Amino acid sequence: MSEMKKAEKITAIKGMNDILPADSHLWQLFENTAQSVVQSYGFQQIRTPIVENTALFARAIGAVTDIVEKEMYSFTDSMNGDQLTLRPEGTAGAVRAVIEHNLVYEGPKRLWYTGPMFRHERPQRGRYRQFYQFGCEAVGFTGPDVDAEMIMMCRRLWDDLGLENIRLELNSIGDAEERARHRVDLIAYLEKHEDILDAEAKRRLHTNPLRILDTKNPAMQEMVNQAPKLLDYLGEESLAHFNGVRKILDHNNIPYVINTRLVRGLDYYNRTVFEWVTDSLGSQGTVCAGGRYDPLIASFGGKPTPAVGFAMGIERLLELLKAAGEPEQPNQCDVYLVHQGEAAQLQAFVLGERLRDAGLDVIMHGSTPAGAGSFKSQMKKADGAGAAFAVIIGEDEVQNNTAAVKAMRAAEGEQQQSTVAFDQVVDFVVDQITESGDHHHHVHDENCEH
Repeated sequence: MSEMKKAEKITAIKGMNDILPADSHLWQLFENTAQSVVQSYGFQQIRTPIVENTALFARAIGAVTDIVEKEMYSFTDSMNGDQLTLRPEGTAGAVRAVIEHNLVYEGPKRLWYTGPMFRHERPQRGRYRQFYQFGCEAVGFTGPDVDAEMIMMCRRLWDDLGLENIRLELNSIGDAEERARHRVDLIAYLEKHEDILDAEAKRRLHTNPLRILDTKNPAMQEMVNQAPKLLDYLGEESLAHFNGVRKILDHNNIPYVINTRLVRGLDYYNRTVFEWVTDSLGSQGTVCAGGRYDPLIASFGGKPTPAVGFAMGIERLLELLKAAGEPEQPNQCDVYLVHQGEAAQLQAFVLGERLRDAGLDVIMHGSTPAGAGSFKSQMKKADGAGAAFAVIIGEDEVQNNTAAVKAMRAAEGEQQQSTVAFDQVVDFVVDQITESGDHHHHVHDENCEH
């Protein structure tokens, strides 16, 4: 019989990454912090499907945008011929859910979401084909106060994460009629300088000229800086709204820069637009982008409903966290159970459950293909897991109904090992941990999430 052919390895899809246990503590830190910040402002979680009808995104994002033209993962459902798309962003699905379930019927809603998004673009640092976003949408609020609240909420998140060099850029893109008046003048101005426009700008000249203001091309900067500014076209209401946002930020000492070139490629934005920007990530400077999108819900067939939101890329923020000196990975457990022999293993299981009942995290030593391991090798594992205590059960302990409890982090000269009656082990360990304040996280204490 011929030798079995070695199975070919299957690897992950380009731009879609595994998040390994060594990094998961950073993801959890971010997610828990973000959740506790937005909940402290009264936001509630919404979870929407990853797959939606393609038409949802074509309508929400605009059919002539890069995302819809080039970047969406769209496919035909072979079961029934439906045109489906993996979501490239979070707002469209959230808004669909708001309309479908009539969520604003009893009053405005503050919503938050998190999860994977998909765009088929060239993968680069902090930007992947499957990437994760955290975002908020406040639906049914019309004044500048909620715009400002959103911005202050982001500020609190950066503070809680210990991120320093993130700055706020602010602009208003007014309402549709104001943009239309500006657009006519902008196109006329850009046509006058057509010789300076690059291919991308020429392509956008008549479909999405606002986006040209956003260009990164050094050769076009001077020309773009002189272009007609949307702020000069704002009517009384738009201007009052913008000044209302600024007043609240000023009163709360939130620094910002007005960036008149800050626009949105998506058709549904109006009035306030903002971005949180950093210089610490190379060219990919924006870590969070937001704004008001009052026209969107009506364009989806819902009753006209004002709304404002933001979204942030989690991978980019984790890059910043790492650059700022990432927090220590918490120990995996409070107690590591070391045992030898069948009777000892049975006792160890009982003890493990009792310790977990008391709110402790416990790792039970398990045997590997090489066998159960000596006491010495098991103690090495206990040390590697970062356990505060090793609880050891061998034949002698089974005979005497006791366990040896070893403090793995005791200082020189402190008593390191104690013999404790089996029924007293849980109380003994809990007392030791409470005295030293060494319990590595308080998942079981509902009030200690921060």
